[in-house]
Amino acid sequence: MRLSDLQDKTVINLIDGKDIGNIIDISLDENGKTDGLIVEKHRFIISYFTSKKEFVVKWEQIEKIGEDVILVKVVY
Repeated sequence: MRLSDLQDKTVINLIDGKDIGNIIDISLDENGKTDGLIVEKHRFIISYFTSKKEFVVKWEQIEKIGEDVILVKVVY
């Protein structure tokens, strides 16, 4: 699977059912293995208490990668 294939999918948080953002990149560990997905938050999720507009969804937090969506469990 290519990064461009992942970027076309909707990222849904299973905890609250919300679309949390779009995949903009991947995170690699020191050995070059995929560590997680970098997601750009949608505007309504950006907190007033943080200026971060992106965050990393760790590979362990990904529950399922389907045809149209990526299901994750993230507490933010």
